[in-house]
Amino acid sequence: MFQGSLVALVTPMREGGAIDEDAMQRLVDFHVEQHSDALIAVGTTGESATLNEDEHCQLLRRTVEMAAGRIAVIAGTGANSTREAIDLTRCALDAGVDACLLVTPYYNKPTQEGLYQHYKTVAEAVPIPQILYNVPGRTAVDMLPETVERLAPIDNIIAIKEATGDMDRARWLVERCGEQLDIYSGDDATAMELMLLGGKANISVTANVAPRAMHDMCAAALSGDRETASAINASLKSLNQCLFVESNPIPVKWALHEMGLIPEGIRLPMTTLSAEHHETVRQALREAGLIK
Repeated sequence: MFQGSLVALVTPMREGGAIDEDAMQRLVDFHVEQHSDALIAVGTTGESATLNEDEHCQLLRRTVEMAAGRIAVIAGTGANSTREAIDLTRCALDAGVDACLLVTPYYNKPTQEGLYQHYKTVAEAVPIPQILYNVPGRTAVDMLPETVERLAPIDNIIAIKEATGDMDRARWLVERCGEQLDIYSGDDATAMELMLLGGKANISVTANVAPRAMHDMCAAALSGDRETASAINASLKSLNQCLFVESNPIPVKWALHEMGLIPEGIRLPMTTLSAEHHETVRQALREAGLIK
């Protein structure tokens, strides 16, 4: 349903943490101009964990309005409560988004059966395309490929964002589930390889700052052009590393501020990028031709 570079959009904030809708409009316009293939609003990179439900729903409505049909909008609606995930997913449906992205329930560490029942319940409750999202490094729970395979026949579960960076797992998912589900990368460093294996998209942090390059890399990989994809991917290597020197979205928000696109605001318990990393991130932006 979606292919290419799907940007895991930051939520711009002013000093003190208030959401900056003017800066959000600038970002939406920026990604339309730079050919990003879809926006992921209010996901992990969008600081969903620090937004209350009213803010979450309002931001989804406003992002759809700002996109104005020019680019697809996918809503982050995952939660560690199945009821809350249903509520957020219904809100996203009402807001007019194109699909929802649901992270595995974090902190409470459900079993594989619990994960299956969670996603099945949300999918049956809300008739909107839904994307599974597995990121055990943040959630402390790993949705195993066999569980993904069990969920694949559910009609409105359309894809999985697999963020482990494990190419053996990616290959298994493509081979066993690829006829029923699209497989998306959630790891910028290995996204090219996953797409060359048969994956369909990269849900990208790096695309926040280098959207055109990420779009072009994904397009080349999807067409099977390893040479072109590799050349572009090499130009993004430093960014792919530097944007994770501290927990996402700390470095990427700092980088966007350095590029003059957003204010420096971020919500506690996240803090702005430590001074020791400033020059490292600046240098990566320079190497990618994003700042002078």
